[in-house]
Formats: sequence, C-alpha cells, structure tokens
Amino acid sequence: MKQWIAARTRYRTSLQKFVLPITTLLLPLLLALPLLAQDTPPDDTGGGLDPITTPAPLPTREPRPSLYAITNDDRAQLQFYFFNTLPQGETRLARVIGNDIQDVTAQWQGRAIPFMPLADGFYGLLSAEMEAQTGPNPLIVTMTYADGTQSSLSAPIEIVQGGFITQDVNIPADRGYLLDVQTERAELARLESLIEPITPERYWDETGFQLPISAALTSPFGAFRSFNGTLNTRHTGWDIRTTLGNSVMAMAAGEVAFSGYLPIRGNYILIDHGYGVYSGYGHCSEVFAEDWDQVEKGQVLCLTGNTGRTSGPHFHWEVSVNGNWIDSVQLLEMWMP
Repeated sequence: MKQWIAARTRYRTSLQKFVLPITTLLLPLLLALPLLAQDTPPDDTGGGLDPITTPAPLPTREPRPSLYAITNDDRAQLQFYFFNTLPQGETRLARVIGNDIQDVTAQWQGRAIPFMPLADGFYGLLSAEMEAQTGPNPLIVTMTYADGTQSSLSAPIEIVQGGFITQDVNIPADRGYLLDVQTERAELARLESLIEPITPERYWDETGFQLPISAALTSPFGAFRSFNGTLNTRHTGWDIRTTLGNSVMAMAAGEVAFSGYLPIRGNYILIDHGYGVYSGYGHCSEVFAEDWDQVEKGQVLCLTGNTGRTSGPHFHWEVSVNGNWIDSVQLLEMWMP
C-alpha cells in the first residue's frame, strides 16, 4: 500500500509538471471552448434564485431506490439504480452482480470508469458534463472473472437536457481584471488536469457525503452567467450564503490534491475522495490543509472569505465525477452504497 501511495504521488507530481505548462501553450485553442466558471452570487433576481428570500432547500439523502435491470448474460447482470436517463451535469449509479467477478470497468463517454468492489456487487458512478450532447450514448461494461476470462454487457443511456437557469452578475471595478478570458481558461485547465486521475480506492463510507456548511444554498450549479454584460460563463458549483470566518468542513474523507491560491476561486482546496470524485472549496480566507494531507469527513479545512473573483463574502463548493463538473447537491441527495 505504501509503495502504491508513493507511486501515485510521483505520478501526480510529474503530471502537474508536465500538464500545467502544456495547458498554457494550448490557451489559444481553449479560447474557442465554452467557459466554465464560478463566482459571487448574483445581486438580482433575473431568472435565478434570490440569495436572500428564496434559498434552495438543504439536500436530504434519498433512501435506497429500486433496481432497474438493464441487461444480462449467463454470468452477470448490469443494473441501474432507478434511472434510464441521465441529465446534463448529473450523476447516476450502476451496479454489476454475478459469480466469481474479480474486476469491472466501464467505457462511458470516451473514458474508462472503474467500478467499486463492495459486498453486494460492483458499483460505478456515471456522470454527464453540463455541455454533454443529448441523445443515446452506449455504456459498455466489461467483467473479468476469477478464471481470467472476460465478458461484456452494453446498454444505451439517454443523456437529456439539464434544467439550468440564466443569471446576470456584476463584479466591482477593482476586480474587473478577473474577467479576463485567458485568466479563466488557464485556471480551468489547471483544475481539469488535477481532477483527471481516478484513484482506485474509495475514501468515503456508507454515510455518503455532507454539506461543507449547513447554510442556505443560493446560486445554483450550471447557471449560464453574464458578468458585467461582457463575459459569459457556466457555474461549476453551488454558492452557500455565509459571512467571513465560518468553518468549512470536508464533505467526506479523502486526500488533498491541491491547496493554494487561484485567481478566480481565491484560496482553494481540492480533495480527492477516490473513484473519480473530487470536491473543491473556494474563496477561503484561511486554509488549514496542505497538498497530500489525509482528511476525514467533517474535518475543518478552511474559513470562509472573500478571496478571488467575488463582490462580497460567500462560499463556493464544487464537485467533479470522472472529470466532469456535476451538481454537488444532486450527488449528496443520491443514495450511495
């Protein structure tokens, strides 16, 4: 185990040294892609949640849902947990059961997704990015058995349109320089290099995930945002109403993949929870965790602040699954094994 951790650390270090300079060279190409960003809650009510009068309800974890069997052969069965469509920006859970299965890996949206071996089967998280093309997408799951043989099951998953809102956001003149497209692109590219690796270990437990702050949710995930009428972006997480200096807790156990300052997100912590799940905590005034630290669920990571691209104190919380920014509230509400 120690050798595996040391190897993973060397891999991440080399990945950052190699990928981050490359992303700088690719900025001209990245400028052609849609912006994904997070910032201060909007100060208007045009098409969005009013952060004062209509906060979103706090998430409640769903009970274990019914199984929906999709396909099977004489050795295994692929099941979805109560879904046959996947909205943009959301996550769903699949399970494979069968005798003598040693390993399960899925091919989904162009990447390999390892499934988690648990007592009652192998579970995998499937996510759709907020800009994903709608329509049927093939899921191919390959099982490796104790005797070394393999078999595959496939099923189409329909990606459907997400329910995203639009917002107008105004940034003070003294922080207007943070509306620069290249600054935003560089930060996003850096984060995407950090959330790309999938650690084949589950750090969270059967209690699932928790809110970092038990306070009102305001600006929602995936919103189409216009900053000062000039810069159009997407919101990669949820904002939570807060004042300065409140404690921010880890939503689950994991390893710190990044702790430092980013121009848009300010003082920022990114945690790897294993099996492709990462959580990010932004605009902090102080941080108490460093790179590679092991953290526990509920551990205080930082204090809320006003750093980065904000117009006032608030907390930004974002989650990615298998390299896609997803609705963190929906993930908390989803039943997890």
